[in-house]
Amino acid sequence: MGLNKKSVDDINVKGKRVLVRCDFNVPLKNGEITDETRIVAALPTINKLIKDGGKVILCSHLGKVKNGPNEGESLAPVAKRLSEKLGKEVNFVSDYNVTGEAATAAVAAMNEGDVVLLQNTRFRGADETKNGAEFSKELADLADLYVCDAFGSSHRAHASVEGVTKCITAKGGENAVGYLMQKEIEFLGNAVENPVRPFVAILGGAKVADKLNVINNLLEKCDTLIIGGGMAFTFLKAKGYEIGNSLVDDEKLDYCKEMMAKAEKLGKKLLLPVDTTIADGFPNPIDAEIAVEVVDADKIPAGKEGLDIGTKTQELFADAVKSAKTVVWNGPMGVFENPILAKGTIAVAKALAETEATTIIGGGDSAAAVNQLGFADKMSHISTGGGASLEFLEGKELPGVVAADDK
Repeated sequence: MGLNKKSVDDINVKGKRVLVRCDFNVPLKNGEITDETRIVAALPTINKLIKDGGKVILCSHLGKVKNGPNEGESLAPVAKRLSEKLGKEVNFVSDYNVTGEAATAAVAAMNEGDVVLLQNTRFRGADETKNGAEFSKELADLADLYVCDAFGSSHRAHASVEGVTKCITAKGGENAVGYLMQKEIEFLGNAVENPVRPFVAILGGAKVADKLNVINNLLEKCDTLIIGGGMAFTFLKAKGYEIGNSLVDDEKLDYCKEMMAKAEKLGKKLLLPVDTTIADGFPNPIDAEIAVEVVDADKIPAGKEGLDIGTKTQELFADAVKSAKTVVWNGPMGVFENPILAKGTIAVAKALAETEATTIIGGGDSAAAVNQLGFADKMSHISTGGGASLEFLEGKELPGVVAADDK
């Protein structure tokens, strides 16, 4: 999927009000931001709009907001950090109504190059609902132009992602994508639609169900598909192996058999673990000391649970990556939050770090893993969107991408 969409380089923002949907859904602990990756990722687009004389109005969601607006999910800490990063005051509109009188007044008082940050869009509730038309219009009323730079939310047809674009179009404005969106689509799009081969895809994580369509789509696109993590045990059981108390999705056994048959028919390599790191049960707490042993994948004893790939599998997967030219990785190989059960994930991350291939990390836990394990700077691209990356890899069109104007 090529990006034939207007970007911030294609629009004239001087003197105009530009609403930018960012992804400031950052982790907070006691009101402090613990990981500022998403804020840093938004800076190139924001700086470009400031430099070009736009009046920059930022909006984002934060958290799930289940029990209505609350200070614990306010964007106030983001405004503070953004002011530091931009080296200029970001005017934060703390009004829980998001687009009310306070926001209107703040925008009316803006000069070229000023930055305003609206309150958490989910405080309105209408952002996620199908009847967000009123909220979409109110967002659009604040602006002349709209820029979507929130790849992590682009798979949602929300008011602040898709609805607002229709209102901007209706008043003669333009809808563009920011630099972060552009980069995500180019890396993920090229990887799936036009990869330099050999193309290796690595899938991990807990559940087969989460990645049904991804497995199916990637089998048609890649040369080798590697499956590790908790989802591998459903495949191993489908092969007739005893998997003890390991995670399994019994309803997906036939699907796994179909996928293995499909790989064979298409002449694709489908690699599964040949050995596994087992324990008596899941660590509690997750980072607790735990006694483990490594056994062959077809010899997991009853009562034991597989929690990471084994040493032979680490070598097998690393070898498959060595000759690759494009690698996409989504999902860890085991319980990477535990140092004893992180070895498989570390081995895969290390193999990707050492290859000459274009390496794309598909957001979510795999992004967290490469960041935590210190391999982030060795990857070609780390996606900022877990769910969005998965849907992209499935071959789905993302509402936030589709809504942008074509060039």
